[in-house]
Amino acid sequence: MAEQALWTRARLGRCGPRLDLLTARFDTHVYAPHAHDEFTIGVCVGGSEVIDYRGGHIRTGPGSIVVLAPGEIHTGGPGNATDGYAYRALYADPALIADGTLGGLPHFPEPLIDDPELAAALLRTHTDLGARPDPLEAESRLPWLLTALARRHSTARPAPDTVPGAHHVARAVRDRLADELLEPPSLADLAAGLGLSRYQLLRAFRTAVGIPPYAWLAQHRVHRARGLLDAGLRPAEAAALVGFADQAHLTRWFRRVLGVTPAAYRNSVQDARA
Repeated sequence: MAEQALWTRARLGRCGPRLDLLTARFDTHVYAPHAHDEFTIGVCVGGSEVIDYRGGHIRTGPGSIVVLAPGEIHTGGPGNATDGYAYRALYADPALIADGTLGGLPHFPEPLIDDPELAAALLRTHTDLGARPDPLEAESRLPWLLTALARRHSTARPAPDTVPGAHHVARAVRDRLADELLEPPSLADLAAGLGLSRYQLLRAFRTAVGIPPYAWLAQHRVHRARGLLDAGLRPAEAAALVGFADQAHLTRWFRRVLGVTPAAYRNSVQDARA
């Protein structure tokens, strides 16, 4: 197992806070005692790591989740002399963890968590966020996942899931996103304007619409791009005019929504006119 560590950074909303992600594989590396300002949420993907934490020892294995609180001194090193250890971690602002709960900062009495479903979701999200998705997508996906972590495994009480006026909330969010297509507001801005938390906004929107805001916005952009392709614009031109990062970003969503690439759609429209 090669000694390597790769840091990537996602952006939570346009001009929003960063989210740091780490993918690490070590044979012998031992971390010096240190702490982070954020919650450290890691999933072991190979070998075994021993972490000194709160006066005790945590021994990880593949699939186990570790949650370390902000400001808590900890170390980390191989669990044995032969296997090394590999893990993925994300470093989440405490406010993100507390978004869907009541009673202040969640406390995790057991830092080592056995939850295969949540571990798989964390790894999937880590991979997707490491690809630097649209900032609204990153901001939409993370609170949902972190709230599940806090509700299942911390002592915090869950915030109410029912948001009064969910359809009004969804309509207001759709209107803002449609009006600001090229530079959409962050979820934090949208939520603050409606007197909600990020999680409450996501809950209300999904209740009323069935999908999260970033997916609705992507579909709205696809339909706008379709009209531009009908008018003869090239896919790259259409992508820029509706707010996709590039033609590849448009193509991914166009295929998800309509089943064909933008280029194939444009060609079929032109052929039908010939």
